[in-house]
Amino acid sequence: MILEFSMPVPLLDLKLQYHTLKHEIDAALIRVAESQVSILGPEVDALERELEAYLGVKHAIGVSSGTDALLMAMMAYNIGPGDEVIIPTFSFFATAGCVARVGATPVLVDVDHVSYNIDPEAVRKAITPRTKAIIPVHLFGQAADIDAIMAIAAEHNIPVIEDAAQAIGTQTADGRRVGSIGHIGCFSFYPTKNLGAFGDGGLVTTNSDELNVRLRQIRNHGMEPRYYHKIMGGNFRLDAIQGAVLRVKLPHLASWHAARRRNADIYTRLFIEAGLSQAPGHTQFDEHNRILLPAVMNPGGAPDVHIFNQYTIRSAHRDALRAHLQAAGIGSEVYYPVPFHRQECFTQHGFNDADYPVSNCLAATVLSLPIFPELNEEQLREVVATIAEFERTQAASPSECPDCAECGTLV
Repeated sequence: MILEFSMPVPLLDLKLQYHTLKHEIDAALIRVAESQVSILGPEVDALERELEAYLGVKHAIGVSSGTDALLMAMMAYNIGPGDEVIIPTFSFFATAGCVARVGATPVLVDVDHVSYNIDPEAVRKAITPRTKAIIPVHLFGQAADIDAIMAIAAEHNIPVIEDAAQAIGTQTADGRRVGSIGHIGCFSFYPTKNLGAFGDGGLVTTNSDELNVRLRQIRNHGMEPRYYHKIMGGNFRLDAIQGAVLRVKLPHLASWHAARRRNADIYTRLFIEAGLSQAPGHTQFDEHNRILLPAVMNPGGAPDVHIFNQYTIRSAHRDALRAHLQAAGIGSEVYYPVPFHRQECFTQHGFNDADYPVSNCLAATVLSLPIFPELNEEQLREVVATIAEFERTQAASPSECPDCAECGTLV
């Protein structure tokens, strides 16, 4: 039983955000109710223009969810049976699920052990004549190596669909926002995201006029003009109430990002002071299996702007650590415990588990900590102190990760 730690720290508390914006949000909700324009309409139109400006992209299309954004992107390219789509095996299931839903074959590749994002060289090796798209995921709010992916795709004339569901506002070192670089960008406004709606919502972005027209048709059953259908689409429209709420929140997004980065910096400093890590981006456990901090730099390059949708550490004793935190009233979550190649629904593809040592290792060791903007330093100190107390008891214990020898990122 833990007695010395008594401050509960939730993984996320959306009520705090709502109460700071209550009057603005309530007014927006009433505005939509009084208009009785429930789907698309002026609120969504205005949100799209505001997001085009924020993301630096020519076209932004509000849609029903981040999952539907990915599905629409593949429909826009007529991806289907016989086609292959290259994706990382370590991500939220929607990335793989949408490939399967259109009848295409997901081609899974491993991720980089520093950034946890798709490995560009693995992408290069996976390309075949049947490859119809590459989907890099900007995981946890950190940019994938998008320039390398774009260069590889250009060599083979393959479209790049950016999965930026967790990364609205993430920037590359030269200032470009993710989702504006590939041929299509896909975002989620699920309530837990940095920019979250009051339910499901998403966005598709593109700099192509042709794709913009096609995506807008797909969003509304492939209809253009009304009741005339040249292509197949779906019901992927964004509700006006979500557009109105997101418009209230968008002007605050930069300050929320800054608060998350501040919290991440405090965590990093406290972990180093506690002797739990040597430096940000350190890529190996030491002989005592001390935790790893999340990478915040491109290896050998200038820093990207990480928005910290998640602050994800790695522990050689992850499951025991999570139980210890839960007993202390501290929230945490494992994103993601089962990579795609181990999912039961993909067993027919015959993926070789040994081909994905980094993803296997991450699945066994990653743990996401509270990082939301409203946290204060005292709460962050409580989290680190609780972890430090646990790690002191585990110094001589072997790692729980079965793939350390294969992965090479743990010692």
